[in-house]
Amino acid sequence: MNAAQKRAWLDSHEEGYHKGLKPRQVQMIAIGGAIGTGLFLGAGGRLQQAGPSLALVYAVCGIFCFFIMRALGELVMHRPTSGSFVSYAREFLGERGSFIAGWMYYLNWAMTGIVDTTAAALYMKYWHMFDGVPQWLFAFIAMAIIGAMNLMAVGWFGEMEFWFSLIKVGALVLFLIIGVVFLLIGHPVAGQATGLHLIADHGGIFPHGLLPAVVLMQGVVFAYAGIELVGTAAGEAQDVKRILPKAINAVMYRIGIFYVGSVALLVLLMPWSSYKAGTSPFVTFFGSLGVPGIGTIMNLVVLTAALSSLNSGLYSTGRVLRALSMGGSAPDFVGKMNRSKVPYGGIVVTLVIYFFGVILNYLVPSQVFEIVLNVASLGILSTWAFIIICQMKLRHAQAKGSVPKVEFRMPGAPVTSWATLAFLLAVLVLMGFDYPDGTFTVALIPLVIICLAVGWFVLKKSALFSPTAPSALLTELLGDTDVKD
Repeated sequence: MNAAQKRAWLDSHEEGYHKGLKPRQVQMIAIGGAIGTGLFLGAGGRLQQAGPSLALVYAVCGIFCFFIMRALGELVMHRPTSGSFVSYAREFLGERGSFIAGWMYYLNWAMTGIVDTTAAALYMKYWHMFDGVPQWLFAFIAMAIIGAMNLMAVGWFGEMEFWFSLIKVGALVLFLIIGVVFLLIGHPVAGQATGLHLIADHGGIFPHGLLPAVVLMQGVVFAYAGIELVGTAAGEAQDVKRILPKAINAVMYRIGIFYVGSVALLVLLMPWSSYKAGTSPFVTFFGSLGVPGIGTIMNLVVLTAALSSLNSGLYSTGRVLRALSMGGSAPDFVGKMNRSKVPYGGIVVTLVIYFFGVILNYLVPSQVFEIVLNVASLGILSTWAFIIICQMKLRHAQAKGSVPKVEFRMPGAPVTSWATLAFLLAVLVLMGFDYPDGTFTVALIPLVIICLAVGWFVLKKSALFSPTAPSALLTELLGDTDVKD
């Protein structure tokens, strides 16, 4: 089969989806993927570890995230698909590559979803009126509401994500406006004058030296987890080839303003040592101004960020599992669609995984975060690596003339492609030095490899897994002799 016939078969997997995501929703999904609890809550602890250099770390990681987004954008312009990088891995790396890419991504979002339900439950405990309500119940309620909305038409997901993202962006814009005004007029904060002297008088940009900032890079990367969601949404978006390039290009500006700009402003308004782990630095700033109710407002914002991540993860896993099932890399059930054109099978399976998270909230409410958070990090690193590898394969196919070139291309490739892969490898190495959590996570890699190998073996032997095309045709199309008969 030629390349055109191969792409036609892959495109047939998109049948059944409804192009229900509006341009404004896609734009906000792109924003929401780049802003989460890693900034709203995690920046406090990271400022404590690295001081003002955190802004530089966010900038460096943001540059490579932009390259990942542009690589994904190039793939989407080649062929928009709700299967995203799973479908691209199938096209350029064969079914085995698709299997690994898809299940590693699923591992990421399945674990992240448990974290998000836990986070939502913990944020609800901020209000003392809920002291008597068990943590597991809030986790279950969050899972049930988001699950029900995702089982409806895709427009419901898009509308939820639009408003979730709008709240997050609105909170950051408010902070940036107030912070800049205070800085320009020289208004003191917590009895101290604002300005560059707050950096110079407290140890400079690297108060603890360069090494803590470098090691912290592996943690900052995961603050950007979710940026790839816009590639999955492309398969159900209206006029995607016009909208997506604008959304992806805008990510760089959002990273610069919301991450780098916010952190830089925070250390110019108050000494970096004023911020603490476990407390949002934005709450610390507004609290120093004596703003009434700021704790409640910011708690609502971080609660929104957790629900947004849960919403995105459930949406994404449903589409990715369906893409896997179309090639025979997941049970047939997860590829089932309901009347609303939603892959309910994959969503239901993910909700079952999330329910185990609710059980963990009942059994070990204080430890559930640490149990699953680090496992998710392996999934996002592998996902980003697969995006880059598929982009490189696409360029190779374009050079041979087997697929047409696209206008929206990753800048600086292949140099930037190789540099991004090297960066992701460096992050994995740095994780190993982050004892004990990061070290434990890296030590899990052999176990993950074994599980994938066993899964692939079961895939070829089980009748539960069957590609949605005659096996001989599938083998010919994908060029993978390991696809089961």
